[in-house]
Amino acid sequence: MSLIIEKAASVQDGTIIRLTPEQESEYLKIAESFEGTLCKFTPASGAATRMFKPLYEEGENADRLREELKAKTPIDFSIDRDTLASTPKGLLPFHKYGMFTRTPLEEHLVEGAMYAKDKDGKVKLHFTVSEEHLEDFKNLFNRFKAGYENRYNCTYEAFFTTQDHATDVTAYDENGNPFRKEDGTILTRPAGHGALLKNLNLCDEDFIFIKNIDNVVKEPFLDDTVKWKKILLGMAIKIKNSIGDKLDRPIRVCGMVKNEGEPGGGPFVCKEKDGTTSLQILESVQIEDKSLMKNSTHFNPVDIVCCIKDSTGNKFDLQQFTDPTTGLSVEKTFAGRKAKYTELPGLWNGSMSLWHTIFVEVPISTFNPVKTVADLLRPVHQ
Repeated sequence: MSLIIEKAASVQDGTIIRLTPEQESEYLKIAESFEGTLCKFTPASGAATRMFKPLYEEGENADRLREELKAKTPIDFSIDRDTLASTPKGLLPFHKYGMFTRTPLEEHLVEGAMYAKDKDGKVKLHFTVSEEHLEDFKNLFNRFKAGYENRYNCTYEAFFTTQDHATDVTAYDENGNPFRKEDGTILTRPAGHGALLKNLNLCDEDFIFIKNIDNVVKEPFLDDTVKWKKILLGMAIKIKNSIGDKLDRPIRVCGMVKNEGEPGGGPFVCKEKDGTTSLQILESVQIEDKSLMKNSTHFNPVDIVCCIKDSTGNKFDLQQFTDPTTGLSVEKTFAGRKAKYTELPGLWNGSMSLWHTIFVEVPISTFNPVKTVADLLRPVHQ
């Protein structure tokens, strides 16, 4: 990997921008007066494999957790463990609203109506899903579409795409040879969320919101999320307009929250081959010097507004703005044997390494992911 990490980005050195109240108001006004096209892009193929792990551990703590979850969440725990674990998070009932429940997919419909609605009342949504659950997502959307349109006075246009098999990567054995299964065929697997760059490239809107499927809250807690999505949008609009004819690459304005011990990546300053520096979002596995992680003040919540068009309105080819050397090495087990893969550069990591990048501090209240089922007991999910 060619990355030379100089330091963690921070508010103190200006590599993470902390907005003043006046700036917040300015960007809100810009966003609310915007008359172009918008899209909300949500990676949603992930299954709840690790989400339910704490539920099936032995001991009194696990027993108490199971009972509390049964009482306070809408998930049907009579469903067998394997079925729960293989269900995409986007299709699980996360939140109770009196006599009915909402899945993350539905909560994203609600969010979209609040900050991604265009001047004509249209809300465009793009979900990337697994092939085996494609029809389930479509059916859920079609089932509730009209009700949410009536409630939020909008029209939804949803796209459900799957990862292109052309991006699958070959597995290798411990000797560096292609991993062959018992039937002699070579083992392949999806190439990580970096493969979703092709899906993002399908979008044709002026500005695109990117957010993970499990980072949702109940509707009464949405105010901060809506406010800061609009602020990031307004900032992206202003930056694009100010760059004008000099716009030669995609733009991303990335919200960053204060680091409170969440696992994962964050914002860093990297040194390029020509001696210049760039702002990059890195995963923890990309950082060999762990003291850099220790000194990192902020965390990447995947809260991005991006523009993938040039100053004349033509789309960039996003494949031209990646760093192929930042692919991640992954080791899995297949049929009792070790299999090694190199995933494509992550969607907001190496796949966006050559973009214009701006880091902005956003409040922790905008980051409420459900990584384990116990997270559903937090107040914002009750």
